[in-house]
Amino acid sequence: MRISSSSAPSESSRDSKEISGTDVTATRRLKLLSYNIQAGIATNGYRHYLTHSWKHLLPCPKRLDNLSRIASLIGGFDIVGLQEVDAGSLRSGFINQTEFLAIEGRFPYWYDQTNRNLGKFAQHSTGLLSRLCPAEVTQVKLPGMIPGRGALTVRFGHGADALILVIAHLALGRRARFRQLECIAEIIGDYRHAIVMGDMNCGSDSREIDWLVKHTVLREPTHHLPTFPSWRPSRNLDQILVSPSLKVERIEALDYPFSDHLPIVMEVALPMTLPWFDDRSIAAPMLSLAGAAA
Repeated sequence: MRISSSSAPSESSRDSKEISGTDVTATRRLKLLSYNIQAGIATNGYRHYLTHSWKHLLPCPKRLDNLSRIASLIGGFDIVGLQEVDAGSLRSGFINQTEFLAIEGRFPYWYDQTNRNLGKFAQHSTGLLSRLCPAEVTQVKLPGMIPGRGALTVRFGHGADALILVIAHLALGRRARFRQLECIAEIIGDYRHAIVMGDMNCGSDSREIDWLVKHTVLREPTHHLPTFPSWRPSRNLDQILVSPSLKVERIEALDYPFSDHLPIVMEVALPMTLPWFDDRSIAAPMLSLAGAAA
């Protein structure tokens, strides 16, 4: 897992400061986006799974153009969860796609977790782009018959009012999904403020999601927001679930078919007790904190 600060310039050169103790009267909001980008491969029909299958193994000149379009889309959000990103292999031209999107989208912080390492042929990963500085990032291996599923766990703030975020890409099989959601439920169990986002590979009205809602602080997700397939969406596989402490002001699936999934977005109002961190002064060079800690 790489934990890095992007080299994109900041809006200000002021010293970084925590403003949670100041008298902030304006409603504080977070703009969230979850997107399965299929390693930057645009798909416009089921036939492309066959005719474009080579793109999952070999580089394609148009892939960077598509990633640039994705970067333009996500640039207006605060926190972005990415699934099916490549961490730098032959098919991506040895470009870490999470890092590329962080730089193009001007995100101060990016994080990635490689869940299935196929060497130079593929680096299946989960990614995070953030404008807020996390207090802690943890990678979790999710259980399943076939290894290679993981969750990226991100904590903002400390103590009882910390916000926990989990980004996941669940398994295709129901039994494995139940086990993986049990793991996620355990992760968020001690938090009042929680967000779970990702490609769940099941609908919002499924037994798995119903179990998750009943056993955690998460509220029932919004239904009838299909995201798959992108060219004729009929299944709401991509979801963002939040705790009742976060007031949902907007949620929708965006009609931007840059992948075989559509992105799902949510805007939430934060409780005033939740700490806030001013990261606009960050202008650090690219730095791997994971490497520095080794």
